[in-house]
Amino acid sequence: MNKNTKAFLINLGVTLAAVLASFVVGAFFILLVHANPALVYWRLFEGVILNPYGLAQTLFKATPLIMTGLALALGFKASIFNIGAEGQMVIGGFVCAWLGFTFTGLPAALLVPLCLAGAFAGGMLWASVPAVLKIKTGAHEVITTIMMNFIALALTNYLITAYFHLPETVHTQLIAGSAALPRLDHYVPAFRGSPANVTLFMAAALCFAFWWLIWKTPYGYETRAIGLNPSAAETGGIHINRNLLLTFLISGGLSGFAAVNFIMGYKHYYEEGFTQGVGFMGIAVALVGQNNPFGIIFAALLFGALSHGTLVINALVPKDIIQILQALVILFVISSNLLAKKYMARLTED
Repeated sequence: MNKNTKAFLINLGVTLAAVLASFVVGAFFILLVHANPALVYWRLFEGVILNPYGLAQTLFKATPLIMTGLALALGFKASIFNIGAEGQMVIGGFVCAWLGFTFTGLPAALLVPLCLAGAFAGGMLWASVPAVLKIKTGAHEVITTIMMNFIALALTNYLITAYFHLPETVHTQLIAGSAALPRLDHYVPAFRGSPANVTLFMAAALCFAFWWLIWKTPYGYETRAIGLNPSAAETGGIHINRNLLLTFLISGGLSGFAAVNFIMGYKHYYEEGFTQGVGFMGIAVALVGQNNPFGIIFAALLFGALSHGTLVINALVPKDIIQILQALVILFVISSNLLAKKYMARLTED
């Protein structure tokens, strides 16, 4: 067993223990609202795992979280804090929808790849602005990406209101039927009625692509080197600015691609608020998943299950309980992994 695999397994064990601990602490909050924790957790598990429709809903909600989690994790590898995934997803979704309802005469073999590429390109375009600002002026990406989120929302809202909305609605017209992606209930009848769609498989493929990119390519080596020590990486001949620009663009593209789940796989149009905070939740997914693509899948499924769980247990406890559970998971996982890293560092020194 190599060092990286051993470290991953240790982190996985620590993460699972932290998640369990967060649910134990969460039980006290459930008691505070005079509910039975065992019953609440059973209903949650039954509703999001054992129930086929609930499982499909969990998969649907986890799909964009995987993509935004990968986007944030890629940035973290290079010590880039891309907090603009929400805006990049908005622009990617708008471009995807515009292409889908504009080029309606194209066959599916052309229109589907065009819309997919449009979503990725839209996210890349929006990420390029803070990337250039950071490289050329030194502007901190946290500030610029946050501001770009607000600009993206305002811009798309204006475009829809002024030019592209359907009468008496707040969304665009439908994309062409040839641009729609099939839902999973076409293949799994038990998922009937759920919006889960084949974008899930694209997200899984992107996880493997992320792993290959980071661990098997020169770009990945350079990115990890910059994240560990930028000065040493530059001394070693790595072009810092070129790598940062490429990392920003790929991160933005992944965030924009997350919109495909909703635009092409579910509603088939763009509407305000469709992201539902997925871009920001991607930060938590990346952190809980330890910036590892397979850890991100686990984290996305966990947060997807909790998100759908709000509807499952709302008759037993207030929806705020789920938000508390999400916060506890983030707090416990991040804290425990920091302690685990310090412990392993001491063992290495000894």
